[in-house]
Amino acid sequence: MKERQSVGCNLDINSEEAEETTVTLTLDDDTTLECVVINIFKAMDKEYIALLPLEGPAAEEGEVYLYRYSEDKDGQPNLDNIEDDDEFEAVSDAFDEMLDAAEYDEIISEDELEN
Repeated sequence: MKERQSVGCNLDINSEEAEETTVTLTLDDDTTLECVVINIFKAMDKEYIALLPLEGPAAEEGEVYLYRYSEDKDGQPNLDNIEDDDEFEAVSDAFDEMLDAAEYDEIISEDELEN
């Protein structure tokens, strides 16, 4: 399930060598939420990021948060809320297609390994 979660401007990215990249979001209510970066992908000629919370009710339900993604001139990441319903729907569809393609690639790879 994809959710809209309003994010403030504080964003900390933590990357372990050969491990998953995590992001600590500071939400509008000043709570922090640790998320793993699923992917950064293109949709509608813009970049977006998909985040999966690591703890709490959102993590238990498998909610994925989608944000508009950009980097400033120094390479620092910025996340922006997707306010427009049509944009959110298009980004959700692009994310679903990306997941479907990944699952298809995984199935093909498993078949190739069996042969």
